[in-house]
Amino acid sequence: MKILGISAFYHDSAAALVIDGEIVAAAQEERFTRIKHDAAFPSQAVRYVLAEAGLSGNDLDAVAFYEKPLTKFHRILQTHFSVAPRGWRSFVMAMPLWLKQKLWIPMEIEAALESCGATREIPLYFPEHHESHAASAFYPSPFERAAILTLDGVGEWATTTIGHGQGNDVKILEEMRFPHSLGLLYSAFTYFCGFKVNSGEYKLMGLAPYGEPRYTETIYEHLIDLKSDGSFVLNMEYFEYLSELTMTGAGFERLFGGPARTAESELTQREMDLARSIQEVTEEVVLRMARHAHQRTGESALCLAGGVALNCVSNGRLLREGPFDTLWIQPAAGDAGGAVGAALCMWHTLNDAPRSADGIHDSMSGAYLGPEFSDSDIEQFLQAKGYPATQMTGAEWADEIARRVDEQQVVGLCHGRMEFGPRALGNRSIIGDARSPQMQSVMNLKIKYRESFRPFAPSCLVERVSDYFELDEPSPYMLLVAQVRPDRCVAPDESASLRDRIHQVRSDVPAITHVDYSARIQTVDRTTNPAYYEILKALEKRTGEGILINTSFNVRGEPIVCTPEDAYRCFMRTEMDALVLGSFILDKSQQPEWDEKDDWRNDFQLD
Repeated sequence: MKILGISAFYHDSAAALVIDGEIVAAAQEERFTRIKHDAAFPSQAVRYVLAEAGLSGNDLDAVAFYEKPLTKFHRILQTHFSVAPRGWRSFVMAMPLWLKQKLWIPMEIEAALESCGATREIPLYFPEHHESHAASAFYPSPFERAAILTLDGVGEWATTTIGHGQGNDVKILEEMRFPHSLGLLYSAFTYFCGFKVNSGEYKLMGLAPYGEPRYTETIYEHLIDLKSDGSFVLNMEYFEYLSELTMTGAGFERLFGGPARTAESELTQREMDLARSIQEVTEEVVLRMARHAHQRTGESALCLAGGVALNCVSNGRLLREGPFDTLWIQPAAGDAGGAVGAALCMWHTLNDAPRSADGIHDSMSGAYLGPEFSDSDIEQFLQAKGYPATQMTGAEWADEIARRVDEQQVVGLCHGRMEFGPRALGNRSIIGDARSPQMQSVMNLKIKYRESFRPFAPSCLVERVSDYFELDEPSPYMLLVAQVRPDRCVAPDESASLRDRIHQVRSDVPAITHVDYSARIQTVDRTTNPAYYEILKALEKRTGEGILINTSFNVRGEPIVCTPEDAYRCFMRTEMDALVLGSFILDKSQQPEWDEKDDWRNDFQLD
């Protein structure tokens, strides 16, 4: 049975294809349109996942959309009516899009399938938003049974759910409802600190270690009434998202000493302290919810999904301090992963299909579910464009990449299947030497063109993770933060300014050690990604260290690259030294001069 899953119209639209319970392909629309967080109907992603399996639209047995649009529309109408006459401007702006597009999803899907050769009507299903999240969390997990926790901004009405997965069955046991939302609370602080909502939340998380929890008690006293089971009520007097186009207003400004920071302006200690404070509150809420989920289900394993599950600092603390023995987090935990969840939900619901789990391996294929380009495709591209390259295979390929990293070069990797979800995991990555004290600044300022405070993540050999970090289990999807081992750390000058603190050496792998001695870790094993593993092994053989910097292959505001052409363009626009396209390696010094008439930075909205 072939089921197409779709998520669309809010952010990170995506499509996924499930055949007899196996996730065959999945991709976000942004990777094809080059519009970051593209919310449009994922027509190109639909075409890709069908093509990956050699199918046409007529071959599908069902299509699953990741939420119930009519229920969501009812919530939006009810919310506007409840606050009227306030919110008239946001209501007037929202209605045309709903009336022209969002209420006509069956027709959008029909048109997309017709473009893929469908000539017959395909059954269409609408699981609930958090049902899709829960399915994406549990069904691909390694566990036969587990508690499930989903947390995000809002679906139809639910903002958080506790569920229970057993075999092929997922049950939602409890939910919290809009407007009381941990995701929206965190986004309010994202907005107030001058970052973009639904995009900049990870910046707020990265900024938090530079601050002090000066506002934590203020948040508890004025904004959130938190219960022992993790449920809470927000004081809506301080939030504007019910009626306005902003998250916060005058009440927030009075509470936190002035207006919201203007985007791209200088960061002050206030923003750092706000980030630290809301991060601490978020972690406490998640811990309490997890304890309650453990009490309700009695399970030893927990599965997580929803946008808040991308808060890897919270995940790391939950692993260390929470009641569960083990966690599994959907790598595409946000709305994109809802496409996978919707398809899996209907596979098990429609067929009562059995499910097997071995307690170790998940069924996400390392999140390598996107397009792959063959060496013949790449060679044709290089020859057509006249771009010089050297083809290497086997051990020499990995050795050459390791040599360049060891010699302080920055290398772009575009090989194998593209990753699904927000993290680059070695196939669409930019890599560098984790031992270099300068590499973080070089990559932030000359490659990524982004804020200098933002940390970089390490990729390390799975068998050596405990050599570097206080972690003794795999973290394949870069969704856990752990501390660098104390014996690898050195003490910096904590009285230095933010600018100086960023550049201080904190460990013998300084480029991936954050200001609080933590790192967001990706472990790499030979089975899931043999090519990337061989690069790390070659680097270990050369330097003694099986670890490197891994950041996504893009510049600020750009989606992660998909095609060889995307990769080459980004390579030439930045100060990367080398580019890997499949088995081909391109040296920057040998490339023809890159000439663009317009400033390419205008192509991307800053995130």
